[in-house]
Amino acid sequence: MIRVLFAAKPEVWQSYRDVLPTAFADHGLAAEIVQLTDPHDPATIDWIVYAPNSELQDFTPYATLKGVQTLWAGVEQVEGNRTLTAPLMRMVDDGLTQGMVEWVTGHVLRHHLGMDAHIDGAAWAPVAPPLAADRPVAMLGMGVLGAACARALATLGFPVTGWSRSPKAVAGVRSVTGRDGLRDALSGAQIVVLLTPHTAATENLMNTETLGWMRDGAALINPGRGALIDDAALLAELPRLGHATLDTFRVEPLPQDDPYWVHPKVTVTPHIASATRPASAARVVAENIRRGEVGDPLLHLVDRSAALA
Repeated sequence: MIRVLFAAKPEVWQSYRDVLPTAFADHGLAAEIVQLTDPHDPATIDWIVYAPNSELQDFTPYATLKGVQTLWAGVEQVEGNRTLTAPLMRMVDDGLTQGMVEWVTGHVLRHHLGMDAHIDGAAWAPVAPPLAADRPVAMLGMGVLGAACARALATLGFPVTGWSRSPKAVAGVRSVTGRDGLRDALSGAQIVVLLTPHTAATENLMNTETLGWMRDGAALINPGRGALIDDAALLAELPRLGHATLDTFRVEPLPQDDPYWVHPKVTVTPHIASATRPASAARVVAENIRRGEVGDPLLHLVDRSAALA
């Protein structure tokens, strides 16, 4: 019998209470699932299904742990935890990816087509937008989510430049890296999408200097992480930029007195760009644990070398 600890907020468990046992059974796993609040002996736990905002932050008692499968795509809150020595796997779920593709595509098209002018305005101004081929897009971050969004936009005809730590081969997408590549991507784009992970290297990625590389009138879309943006710098640059659509923030919920709420060039969405779908995520959890139990390579294993250096 495999013993699995579910370490997440109680309300999250409500979403997984039925689908996780079903997924385990479908994958041929005989598993006992305990919640963090249940009495349990840490030394008997084989696997942890984990949300990084869980109260579990010290993994030291879980001495025989085989691995930790997160429920989030982002792992920056846990990858540097030195008490965790077992393998860490990020959540890569088809539902999460598709949700992000739909949200990003929708907001890119909103800015591309100039929808706000027709939704908010009453004037008859028959000015057609350019075609997608004439609206370059920069995708900062070319992981699973960024690559999927870049591919979708390229399919629609947008010229997409993807910036990442290392070169990426995505059909129809130009790949650039490094500081020069970042400047190239930002200066050439009319719409910029942020989907890099939050690391020490990407903290305040969009600052006074890099925001200054963006074109006048360009739109910035952030479904990634709030800490990717220097908020004071963005507020200072907004007069010459076109718009900022922001889904993630340093403090969430976004405080009611935050200037983003009332700024005429800012759209706030409440961290809804994408979410893990419990039914499909449960299958990812079960498959990874199945793999670990039979000795197959784990999926979506996090390289923690940089975070622990």
